[in-house]
Amino acid sequence: MADALVYGIVIILLILNIILLMLYYSAKSNPYYVVYDEETKSALKRRVSSLKEDLESELVDFDVDEWEKTLEESIDEEVRNL
Repeated sequence: MADALVYGIVIILLILNIILLMLYYSAKSNPYYVVYDEETKSALKRRVSSLKEDLESELVDFDVDEWEKTLEESIDEEVRNL
């Protein structure tokens, strides 16, 4: 009886080891994160800064009243089309 219990535990441990190895190799081949080198990081930072400046300049020119008026007109047109 004790021998069967030991064999059962050994089989369960072997199966768990196989599953853990499969998970390890799967995670190793498909990492959830990307490591960038310094040149790529600085290029990405420059690009983000450029996009941020572009967005800020667009927001300065953005007229909320005109946008609301256009939105109301498009809603009215959609309601009329119903």
